[in-house]
Amino acid sequence: MARTLTSTGQITDPLWHRAVLGTDRAGFIPDTVWVTSRTHPGYFRPVTRDDPDHARWAHEDFALAVQVDDGTPAGGPHGEPGWGRLRTSSISQPSLVVEMLQALDAREGHRVLEIGTGTGYNTALLCHALGEEAVVSVEIDPRLAEIAVKNLAQAGHSPRVVTADAAGRPAAGEGEFDRVLSTVAARGEVPWSWVEQSARHGVIVTPFEVGNTPGVLLKLRVHGDGSATGHFIGDAPFMVLRSQRADMRRARELVDEDDPEATDGLIELNPRVVAYRNSGWQLALGHLVPDLRYAVYEAAEDRPEWAGEATVYVATLDGSWALGEYTPAGSPFEARRGGPRDLWAEIRAAWDAWVKFDSPGRDQLGVTVDERGTHLWVGNPATEVGRDQRSRL
Repeated sequence: MARTLTSTGQITDPLWHRAVLGTDRAGFIPDTVWVTSRTHPGYFRPVTRDDPDHARWAHEDFALAVQVDDGTPAGGPHGEPGWGRLRTSSISQPSLVVEMLQALDAREGHRVLEIGTGTGYNTALLCHALGEEAVVSVEIDPRLAEIAVKNLAQAGHSPRVVTADAAGRPAAGEGEFDRVLSTVAARGEVPWSWVEQSARHGVIVTPFEVGNTPGVLLKLRVHGDGSATGHFIGDAPFMVLRSQRADMRRARELVDEDDPEATDGLIELNPRVVAYRNSGWQLALGHLVPDLRYAVYEAAEDRPEWAGEATVYVATLDGSWALGEYTPAGSPFEARRGGPRDLWAEIRAAWDAWVKFDSPGRDQLGVTVDERGTHLWVGNPATEVGRDQRSRL
């Protein structure tokens, strides 16, 4: 593993090269892992240690699910025992592990708070590099925490492992930390407690997720006024903090077109913009219209007179929903909406706020975390995106 990651240029810091060399990842992989079923998408089938792939994957650059359905597998599509529906803990892809550790910029003498112990592999790397006395790791699942402690002991480490919800104040009484590293994604809001427990000029590295976007890696620097600011530095698709998990229902499941109180109208905004794949736009949309989900249904291919047309559905969990009928002829577009909020108006306001800043990409966006919450900005913290719209939600 160390050879692979150094030869491909992913490990650039000898500190973490030594840690990877000195830590056997296989010792942190349980007897059963779960992989996506090719025949039944949406299900995860168990692979045990008897399978030769199990041993091979331990030494390759793959993430492996080590728990499904919070430890109680829900079963397969036909009742197969041991199958899962939701990955709830994993041993991360080694190349991404190293990217996050190097972004942390931790050095001898730094104290590190790790969010998400899992089975302990990342914790072991921290202990190897910085010493176990410098590491406090938090795991919400008591069974995983117990497994991690055993795995770490077998690897020669005994850091402090705390069982707690990391969305709260996960390490109360443990003092300040120079570095905070999360191995689970914060969805929508980075917990303020992580900033509170950080020393001045400390660094926080965490996956971050909003809306329909895969996770991105966020690096924050803590300031003397108690706020933290930083930029997105890469991709980081991770599981979400349990207390921040999104409702898994899709847009179409939340739409009631037969609602007698639904209203019809016209909109100028192209409804297809919700699916525009610019990463900067998707971050802005997810931030300004939280928990929005959408679905685009293209016109049937066997109806050439409808070529290019589509119905776009949008919905949020408070019962608000809308649809827009896109046609290549352009605006205005027929629309229908129900629930307490006008989602097309909110999406239009988000689009206008993004365009106002010349449609910035992800590399131009940053985040501030303070007592008021998590804020998205362009260029510098003074230019917050959609401040007025966000404050109304």
